[in-house]
Amino acid sequence: MAKGEKAERVDSLSHKGKNVCLFGGTFDPIHKAHLRIAKEAQKKFKLDRILFIPAGNPPHKEAAGLTPYEDRYRMVEIACKPYPGFIASRLEAARRPSYTIDTAKRVRKELGPNDRLFFLIGGDAFEELETWKNWQELVRLTEFIVVSRPESEYRVPEGARVHRLDGLALPVSSSTIRMRLANGEATPELPAEVRSFVEKRGLYSFAVTQN
Repeated sequence: MAKGEKAERVDSLSHKGKNVCLFGGTFDPIHKAHLRIAKEAQKKFKLDRILFIPAGNPPHKEAAGLTPYEDRYRMVEIACKPYPGFIASRLEAARRPSYTIDTAKRVRKELGPNDRLFFLIGGDAFEELETWKNWQELVRLTEFIVVSRPESEYRVPEGARVHRLDGLALPVSSSTIRMRLANGEATPELPAEVRSFVEKRGLYSFAVTQN
């Protein structure tokens, strides 16, 4: 087992009729748009818990360029703290590739027969669903909450259960935030506590501008 990795159970999710949602990503760094999207989904679909799952080794991205997992996990943990039902999860902490189907199967095993499993995903990523590992099985296991730009359309794979989350035009990108941090600029898109963690850890080549 890799350093920092631990076997994780999805605690207390087996109560009758719970709505549990997976929200994965690199979260490099997590920012306010992630939190707002999750909050809107939580409200609209009556989600009891949203698991924020930083990818340890995402198969569709170059892991070598990512901020270390423990730092990304800690930022997620800090950002989720003020929000009831938001949970930072280590389900993808392993060094092996982080495939969504494997995570979904682990969580589904912990749920009761009357519980529902959702997966929160952006419209662009949903368009690529059929390129994912064992996507047909994922379609059977989860219901998709697709964050959609106003008036956008996307193809729905056969059998997929899809719920649209419309009206969230949030032009915030982690790459822009990383650039601003490197230049020592203001980052209103980051929760203050996350920004403080970035500064203390010196992440993203954080620079302090001298007056």
